[in-house]
Amino acid sequence: MTGHPTPGTGWLQLTMEAPAPREPELEAALYAAGALAVTVVDAGDQPLLEPAPGETPLWDRIRVTGLFAADSAPDAIRDRLQQALGTERLPALHASSLEDRVWERAWMDHFRPARFGQRLWVVPWGMEPPEPDAVNLRLDPGLAFGTGSHPTTRMCLEWLAREVRPGDRVLDFGCGSGILSIAALLLGADSALAVDIDPQALAATAENARRNGVEARIRIRTPEATPQERAGVLVANILADPLVALAPRLGPALAAHGRMALSGILEEQTEPVRRAYAPWVNLAVGQRTEGWVLLEGAAAAPEEQPC
Repeated sequence: MTGHPTPGTGWLQLTMEAPAPREPELEAALYAAGALAVTVVDAGDQPLLEPAPGETPLWDRIRVTGLFAADSAPDAIRDRLQQALGTERLPALHASSLEDRVWERAWMDHFRPARFGQRLWVVPWGMEPPEPDAVNLRLDPGLAFGTGSHPTTRMCLEWLAREVRPGDRVLDFGCGSGILSIAALLLGADSALAVDIDPQALAATAENARRNGVEARIRIRTPEATPQERAGVLVANILADPLVALAPRLGPALAAHGRMALSGILEEQTEPVRRAYAPWVNLAVGQRTEGWVLLEGAAAAPEEQPC
């Protein structure tokens, strides 16, 4: 590993280059190692902008960068990546520091309005909505990450745009910026419960909810402070291993005939997640894009559930 980031209030970024087909594997490993965000560009420094649903980048080699808290230890992260990928498959890593304002500006340079499904747009503050009469969610990245540009977030937003109905009570577990909770409320849900372990994510969700005018209909909680209640719509965009571990908690949280969507899952991780939730809901692949899948399903009525 090269580079010597200086301690400060910015960020630590770790960058590696690899053939493009390895992008899902490297991205998952970085998130598992504690990355707060992952960006992908081609190895010639051409930015990866918002791809259309189902599109994959056309370049041959990519540069993958994980963004970590400034006080993270690069060597400890390298050890976790080595465990996840194996010594032979870990590309050379370059570590550097990034100031808050520099990263935020770089992110915003590539954050543009994007449509999800037939009726939902995510639009940065300061830009005019392309369709003023559509459902427009206004968002900046802020302290937590989630703008709809990642394939897993995109699939969840498209699913919500299809599935949310008036009167729905929504549980968004691992809410990040609050984008999924807020989208559900703007799409007509009655209420949303947004849950995350990160205080920065909870603060960003509260601010984004306020700026979108839905603060009266959203509750924001840590997992330990989450009430035991059932939701008609449950969405969790995390990673496969945490989703499996959370199955005994999230499965019973879905109301009878409620709808569930889980993402953050690589294609080869589909079956372990499906098996973990089988006692409560029969999940099937609803969408695939760029190596990731979204699992969706509806809970059976109590008398229909398997013994």
